[in-house]
Amino acid sequence: MPVVVAVAVPVPALPALSYRVPDGMQVPPVGGRVRVPLGRRVVTGCVVGDGEDDAGGGSGPRAGSVELRDLLESLDPEPYLPGDVVHLALWVAEYYACGPGEALAAAMPPLAFSRSGSGAGFRMERVVRITLAGHDALVAGTAGRLGPRQRAALQRLAGAGDGLPAARLREDGVAAQTVARLRDRGLVTVDARRVERDPFASADAEPTGSASGAGAREPTPEQRTALEALVALAEERAFRVALLHGVTGSGKTEVYLRLARGVVAAGRRVLVLVPEIALTPAVVETFRRAFGDRVAIQHSGLSPGARHDQWHRIRRGEVAVVVGTRSAVFAPLDALGLVVVDEEHDTSYKQEESPRYHARSVAIVRAQRAGALAVLGSATPSLETFHHARRGRYRCVVMAERVHRRPLPEVQVVDMRAEAAAAGADVVLSRPLGDALEGTLARGEQALILLNRRGFAAAVLCRQCGRTLECPNCSVSLTLHRRAGRVRCHYCNYSGARPSTCAHCAGPYLDTVGFGTERIEADVAERFPGVGIARFDRDTVRRRGAGPSLLARFREGAIDVLVGTQMIAKGHDFPNVTLVGVVSADVGLQVADFRAAERTFQLLTQVAGRAGRGDRPGTAIVQSFHPEHYGIVHACRQAYGPFFDEEMRYRTALRYPPVLSMVNAVVRGRSLTDAMRDAGRLAGELRTAAAAFQVLGPAVAPISRLRGQHRAQIFLKGRNRRAMRSALRAALDANPDLGRRVIVDVDPVSLL
Repeated sequence: MPVVVAVAVPVPALPALSYRVPDGMQVPPVGGRVRVPLGRRVVTGCVVGDGEDDAGGGSGPRAGSVELRDLLESLDPEPYLPGDVVHLALWVAEYYACGPGEALAAAMPPLAFSRSGSGAGFRMERVVRITLAGHDALVAGTAGRLGPRQRAALQRLAGAGDGLPAARLREDGVAAQTVARLRDRGLVTVDARRVERDPFASADAEPTGSASGAGAREPTPEQRTALEALVALAEERAFRVALLHGVTGSGKTEVYLRLARGVVAAGRRVLVLVPEIALTPAVVETFRRAFGDRVAIQHSGLSPGARHDQWHRIRRGEVAVVVGTRSAVFAPLDALGLVVVDEEHDTSYKQEESPRYHARSVAIVRAQRAGALAVLGSATPSLETFHHARRGRYRCVVMAERVHRRPLPEVQVVDMRAEAAAAGADVVLSRPLGDALEGTLARGEQALILLNRRGFAAAVLCRQCGRTLECPNCSVSLTLHRRAGRVRCHYCNYSGARPSTCAHCAGPYLDTVGFGTERIEADVAERFPGVGIARFDRDTVRRRGAGPSLLARFREGAIDVLVGTQMIAKGHDFPNVTLVGVVSADVGLQVADFRAAERTFQLLTQVAGRAGRGDRPGTAIVQSFHPEHYGIVHACRQAYGPFFDEEMRYRTALRYPPVLSMVNAVVRGRSLTDAMRDAGRLAGELRTAAAAFQVLGPAVAPISRLRGQHRAQIFLKGRNRRAMRSALRAALDANPDLGRRVIVDVDPVSLL
C-alpha cells in the first residue's frame, strides 16, 4: 500500500493535495518541505498530514479517477515548521476561509518556499584560519622562506584566534592570491561559515544582558495590583485571557515586562505583539535591557535576510522573548507561557490580503493551544474585547491612573463651523490651536498635530466642469502630493504628474479641495519660520529605518512639531509633548462603516493621551465640524464606559458585531453589471442555506471599482461562523466559475 501525504502549496484557495511517497524516499514529517509537481510546474509545499486525513485537507489516495503523482524531493528530514505552528496555520485556513498553503506561507520565514535545501537564505562567508603548520612556520622561523606578504598574512592570522573573514583580509591589503598560495602550502585553511544578520546593529542602545537593570523603578500601586492579578493567572499554566484596560500613560509596558520576567524565570517563552513597525524599537529596547540577546524581532520592516535569520534563532530555541507585528503570531516558539497583544484594538492587526487573519484572534487561539496566558492591553479596547470582559469571558484588570498620578490632558473642542464663518471655509488651524502652538513653542515644549489623511490636498477640482480628477483604476479621487508634484491613488498607488488642465473638459481652472498632512506641515512651517517641523506618515517613512530614525530625532528634541497620521497616535511616549492638536477630528465619521464612531473615539483618545506624559501637564485641542457627536464628546472626556454603552445600543439595534458575527463576500467583475449579476447568483445560493444566518445584498461596494475591477458585496450576519463559512464554501463549489473573483473576509474590520 503506497504511503500518501497531504501537501499544502502556496496557491490561493487551493486545498491540501495528496501525493504518493515514492519507494526509497523517507516519509517526510509534518512540517517538512517537499518539492511537488503541480500542473506543469514544480513548487515547494509543506506536509500537513496523512493524505487520508481529512483534518489535513488531503484529497485522499486518488483525486477522482486520477492516479496520485509522486513527491519529487523531500527537503527536511526533521520538521522545518513546528507541528503546533502547522496546526495553527491550518486553523487560520479553516476559520478565515483561505487555502492552507496561503496560511502556511504567512508562517514561513522569507525564502522558505522559494528555494530548495535546508540552508536557503543563510548568508555565508569565507573564513581563513592559520593551521598548526602555519604556526610552526612562524615559531621555527621557516616563514622566512615565504614572501613578505605571506609572512604578514600569517602573523595577522596568528593573532586572530578563530580566524578572519576573507573579506576583512582583503580590506587589510591581503590579496586573494596570497591566501591561495598559503592554502596550497597547508599553512592556512579556508572554510565557509554562516553569518547571522543582526537587526539590532544600528540600535541606539545596546542590551545590558541582564534583567537586573530592567523594571528597577518601583511600580505604582495600580501596576502592583494589576501585576499580582496577572501573575496569578500565569502561574496557573492554563489558558486564560485578560484585558489590561489601562488609560494612556498608566504604564502597561512596565506590567508586560515584569510579567514576562516571571514567565521566563519559570522556563517558558513570551510573545509580544505590537500593531506598527514604528512601535517595535522602543518595545524591543525595553525587553532587551531585561533579557539581553535572548530577544528576537519579527516584522516586515526587516530585510528578508535579517528576518530569516531571526526566525531561525527562534526555531533553534535561542530566545526567550519575541517582539513583532502581526505575522510574529506564527513565530516558532516552544513552551509558550505568555502572549501579549499591545494596543489590541488596533486595526493593523487585521491583514487585508489573503490570508485575512486577525492577529489578536490568532494569538488567543495560540495561547489556548499552548495553555498560556493571553494579555490584551489597551486604553480603548475594541468593542468585541470589552464585550467579552463584561460578560466574564475575559478577566478585566483596570489601571485608571497615570504613572505618578499625572493628570490626563485637558481637552478643548473647537467648533469649526464658527471658525469657518469667521476665517473662511479654507481654514486649517483654528485660532485656539494656533495660539496654543505658539505658546508651546515659546516654552520650549513639543507638539503633535494629527490629521488622518496623507498628501497636500484630498482632490483636484475643475472649476469649469465641476469634476474631480479620478484614479483610472479605482472609483476614488486622486490625492495631490505637492512636494512630489504628483497626484496619487492611495488604494492602487497609481500616480501621475500634477495636471495643468482638466482631463474632462481641458479647462485650465484647477483648484484643490480638502487637505492632508503635507498641507498642515506647510502651513505650520509658514506660520512658525525657523521651528523644527517634520511629517510622519506613509510617504515619509517608506525607506527602511526612516520611521524609527524620525521618532528618535523627535524624542531627542531635534524636532519641535511632528505632524502625522494615525501612526503618531499609538503607543509612543514623548515626555516633552505638552500639546496635541487634532485637525478634522470627524474625518473618520464620514466613512461608510459601522465601526466609524469606534475608530474615531479610539483615535482621539489615543492621540490626546500622548500629551502630558512628562512632568508638565498636557493639553489637547480637537477641531471638529460635529462637536456634538457622541464619539467625539466621550473621547474628549476620556470616558470609555459611556462610549461603550452608547455604541452598544447602536450595534444591538442594527445587529452588528459584537452582537452578531459577520462575513463579507466581495464579488469582482470586469463591469459593475457582471459583478452584480455574479453576486446575485451567489446570494441566491446562500439564501437556500440561510436558516442559521441572514444574507444582505448584493449591493454595490462603497468603493465600487478597485484596482481596475468592479465590486459588489454580500454580507452574512449570524451567531454561527462555521455555518456561514460552510455555506459560502458550498455556494462557491456550486459556482466554480466564480473562482478567484470572490474575496471572503471573516470578521471584517473594514467594509469598503
